[in-house]
Amino acid sequence: MTEASSLVERLAGIDGLPVEDEDARVRRSTLVLSTVLVCLLAPAWIVTYFALGLPVPASIPLGYVVVSLRSLLRFARTRRYGPFVWTQLALMLALPFALQWSLGGFVASSGVSLWGLTSPLGALMFVGPRAAVPWFVAYLGLLGASTGLEPVLEPAAIPEPVRIAFFAGNLTGVSLTAYLLLQYFVRQRDREHERSERLLLNVLPAPISARLKRHGGVIADRFPEATVLFADIEGFTPRSAALEPERVVALLDEVFSDFDRLVEERGLEKIKTIGDAYMVAGGIRSRARITARRSSTSRSRCSRPAMGTAMASGCGSGSIPGRSSPG
Repeated sequence: MTEASSLVERLAGIDGLPVEDEDARVRRSTLVLSTVLVCLLAPAWIVTYFALGLPVPASIPLGYVVVSLRSLLRFARTRRYGPFVWTQLALMLALPFALQWSLGGFVASSGVSLWGLTSPLGALMFVGPRAAVPWFVAYLGLLGASTGLEPVLEPAAIPEPVRIAFFAGNLTGVSLTAYLLLQYFVRQRDREHERSERLLLNVLPAPISARLKRHGGVIADRFPEATVLFADIEGFTPRSAALEPERVVALLDEVFSDFDRLVEERGLEKIKTIGDAYMVAGGIRSRARITARRSSTSRSRCSRPAMGTAMASGCGSGSIPGRSSPG
């Protein structure tokens, strides 16, 4: 499974577009992946139909491969997503039904029109739920047309074992394509969701983040007794001017990591960091009383040198309005 997932990632990596919207990047990568997967599966049908002396049915999947590869190369060159996605959706919808009609109906074609379902499913991922509705309606319309044409179509002379094998191949191919695409799409969306969650938690405490997602609006609490500690690095401005940027970041990372460990140990809550400054509060993570003495002990420990660093800090206690966020 790990090797298969790595292959999926490499195929999707053909799309290297530098887009700001991560959701758009995932959609484009998934479309590239679907195009490559179907092009890899199509030669089995092309070779078999030619071997059976059926050049017209063989030319349909061959045409799909040729047009898809050309549109993929054009997309890589022009970076124009619109023409690429509409071309692929139209090919995925129309060609399976054209192949079914050329072979003589549902049974003779081994239900190849099932591949047409990848068009509305793909539209859900590539262009969104609303834009996918016409593609699904078109799919149902072509199914209805195929049902009406079934009595007048002449079945192609395909051996029974080959027809059964194509039934299995069509079912397996559509299932495999849908599964791989959905797996890749969901994994990418989950990855971006986790990244967004981490960014949100860097700005807001976890309880506030959870309450915002549930209710929204303005969140404000009052705490009858709480302690706030504010600390920064002594002489940071002249010191940072003399250091390389990487060294400054490493210094802040080590100092703030020490603070984060103390915050977790003592049940405090990190409020925010501003430059070299760190703000933490006690008595707001829960309604339990956390006194200034406990925070002052943390202040003493936080003032110890880290990487040769001295800290300046201030600490105060009393009744305060609590965590809040704008709606």
